[in-house]
Formats: sequence, C-alpha cells, structure tokens
Amino acid sequence: MEKGRLEAFSDGVLAIIITIMVLELKVPHGDSWDVLFPQWPVFLSYVLSFVYVGIYWNNHHHLLQAAEKVNGGVLWMNLHLLFWLSLMPVATGWMGENHFARLPVALYGFVLLMCAIAWVPLQYCLIAANGGRESLLAQAVGRDWKGKVAVTMYLIGILLAFVAPWVSCLLYATVAAIWFIPDRRIESRIKQ
Repeated sequence: MEKGRLEAFSDGVLAIIITIMVLELKVPHGDSWDVLFPQWPVFLSYVLSFVYVGIYWNNHHHLLQAAEKVNGGVLWMNLHLLFWLSLMPVATGWMGENHFARLPVALYGFVLLMCAIAWVPLQYCLIAANGGRESLLAQAVGRDWKGKVAVTMYLIGILLAFVAPWVSCLLYATVAAIWFIPDRRIESRIKQ
C-alpha cells in the first residue's frame, strides 16, 4: 500500500489534537498582567504537550520518509499510536487545571509512556513491511537508545508524581529536550 494516505490521516489527527489543546486556553477577562498569572499552569502544560505532539509529528514524518510502503499491520499500529496521542488534550488539561497535582501529573506521564510504547510496534511493523533487518529503516533506527531512556524516565516520573510532581514534570521536560532535535539517523540514511 502507498504511505500517502497514512501520512495525511496522521497529520490531520495531530492537527486536531493541537487544536483541541489550544482550545483549553481560555481568554483572560481583564486587561492587566495580573489576570494572566492564574493561567500559567494551563499555559505551561499546553507548551509541554505542544512540544511533545510536535516531536511525534516530526519523528513520524522522518520514519515514514524512510519507508516505501505500508501494510495492514502498520495501519493498525499507527492507529494505536494515534489513540494514545489523542488522550494528550485530556491529560494536558487535567494537569494544567489542577496546577500540576499528583494524580494528574502521574496520568500525564502514563499517557506519555503509552505513546512511547506504542511507537515501538509501529516502528517494527514498518521495518518488517520494508525489508526487515537489512532495510534502510532498520539501519536508521538502530538500537533506539533515546526510546529506551524515554520509557525509563516516564516510569520514574509516574512513580515520583505521587511524591514530587514537579520532579516528574522536569523529567517529562527532559525527555522532550532529548527528542526535540530531529532524529538524524533516518535523515543521514536517506541521503546515502
């Protein structure tokens, strides 16, 4: 199957996710700086989630650039990833509205963890559909150390959320910083 429809559908879903998240930002009533201050937790959670959705969009694009075709397994694994990403607006809104309280921060970390876990079978299905271990995509993905670090940090963040939610948020932001730079492994393999 051609990959164009998968890319278009995924781009549309991610655009809707960002739209839903931004709609959670309410217009402050008033014209002074002090009306903005109560909105900072909602805005901060939005920024973190926007960065995460952007990272997934960017890496999804790179992953599909290295693939030539998709199959039914890839379509289902892509839907699996999109399901977890579609929960970002709820987790983001709950965390921001509750000023980074313990349970909302843990749930946010759980959604991030499930997105990271859902990425793995998508990656493997794409590799299998495009030539297996010897494919360009398999070579580009390599050992995926960033993915393993992310999962570990999410698990730690979820546990710490019940003790020190701000530490969890710092861990989540650290993972985002690790992934913020696009994955050059795929770009460098495509150029070869």
